Amino acid sequence: MSAAAAAPDAAEAAPKKGKKKLIIIIAAVAVLLLGGGGAAFFVMKKNAAAEEAAAEGEDGHAEHVEKKPKKEKKDKKDDKHALPIFVPLDPFTVNLADRDTDRFAQIGVTLQVEDAKAGDEIKAYLPAIRNNILLLLSRKSAQDLAGAEGKELLAEEILRVAVQPMGIELAPIEEEEAPKGKKRKRYDSIDDSPIKHVQFSSFIIQ
Repeated sequence: MSAAAAAPDAAEAAPKKGKKKLIIIIAAVAVLLLGGGGAAFFVMKKNAAAEEAAAEGEDGHAEHVEKKPKKEKKDKKDDKHALPIFVPLDPFTVNLADRDTDRFAQIGVTLQVEDAKAGDEIKAYLPAIRNNILLLLSRKSAQDLAGAEGKELLAEEILRVAVQPMGIELAPIEEEEAPKGKKRKRYDSIDDSPIKHVQFSSFIIQ
């Protein structure tokens, strides 16, 4: 009888041990999962913080770069501050158009041009340019050239006749109105002219 009673007790103890072992295994797995999840969460949080700090660092650097003033290149010259190019002409000596007495003028002319290339181009037309200026001066009287206004007007007229050999036609100083029904002639602008100004290096009237 004792052997028979011991057999059921052993049978009951075996399932209890198995259940207990299973519970221990499940608990161990749960602990591992929780520990791994916590570690993963910690690592992910740390990585996120590092990325955020890096992003802030980049934004701060970008902001610093934007606020930093740009350095202008010293070698680059502004067109407004470019050195002018001058083409001096040999002095002109002409008899003036005065009728009462013989008078002549000796005038030194210098042409201010757009650039060095324009200066070389003008030299190719120099004989024709000098001819036009001489014809213009020979039509002037001493009274026409007197005073600052006369000289300023002469400079404008010299500019106009000097560019004609190059096929550039600037508007006359005092352009008459075109008759009704007739189209006004279209002239070139000063922007089309390689000569921008006329300077006098000497101005003698005798």
